[in-house]
Amino acid sequence: MLMSKLKEIARKGKLSLGLVFPIEAYSGSIPSMQDQEILAKKAEELGFKALWFRDIPLHDPNFGDAGQMFDPWVYMTHIMNQTSSIALASGSIILPLRHPIHTAKSMLSIQELSKGRAIFGIASGDRPSEYPAFNKNIHIKNDLFKDNFQYIQSLLKDYPSFESFHYGALNGNIDLLPKSSYKIPFLVTGHSGQSLDWIAQNSDGWLYYPGNFDVLKQSMSDWHNALEKTEQPWKPYMQSLYIDLVDNQNASPSPIHLGIRTGSKFLLSYLKSLESFGVNHVILNLKYSSRKSSGVIDELGNDVLTYFK
Repeated sequence: MLMSKLKEIARKGKLSLGLVFPIEAYSGSIPSMQDQEILAKKAEELGFKALWFRDIPLHDPNFGDAGQMFDPWVYMTHIMNQTSSIALASGSIILPLRHPIHTAKSMLSIQELSKGRAIFGIASGDRPSEYPAFNKNIHIKNDLFKDNFQYIQSLLKDYPSFESFHYGALNGNIDLLPKSSYKIPFLVTGHSGQSLDWIAQNSDGWLYYPGNFDVLKQSMSDWHNALEKTEQPWKPYMQSLYIDLVDNQNASPSPIHLGIRTGSKFLLSYLKSLESFGVNHVILNLKYSSRKSSGVIDELGNDVLTYFK
């Protein structure tokens, strides 16, 4: 089976950078989604390694962020057709709210059509208001996540036999198409209600949240211990990061929600520190940017990305 883009964007001892949609600054929940195709092409040309697509089925104004709004599979396909080589990653598909057959068929379709460019972040979801709308019990979402994941794994085999407690059963006389020539890589976001040992054994990497260096060091230690305990090979550690890259490369850092406001010089040193701790990929989010995205991406390409190629 051919390898996916995961091997390219996440290498041991190295850090790469990606961008999450919407690639723009916006207040409130709803972005403009203007010029996203142009910005995606620019990101690819400058050397960003991945574009990330969020799965937010319903808009909850109290949560404050609707992501790229478009369905992640549809929008991933749209951006796939606007670019040529950059990885296309979900961050993250909410497994309990989607039937595993539909999810697996979408994954296989995009992976084959993109020639292995897709990476699949998966999660149990963090918006309680969505669960009643899907007639799903949020109190068992951890079980739903694991059951859904195991069902998907069975669907990747030929004529599978599998009995799911929540989603149905397969008796070996029907098959899911298309088959993909490329590996389907899974990244678990956060814990998704599972133990870190389970994540280490069943995923292809761990996607976690930003924190101070003490928190990061503990997370990295826990991850490596889980890999060792479950007798797994090295697997990547990735994280998100909101940034406001100000128009002063020497600006000192200050905190923003789940990230930092700073100039390019400090951002570069900060990312180098993350690399030294063992972080393999950082997903940059420009929602709280004080500048237009096009200029921010150019500066990142000229002053930051060049050190991580």
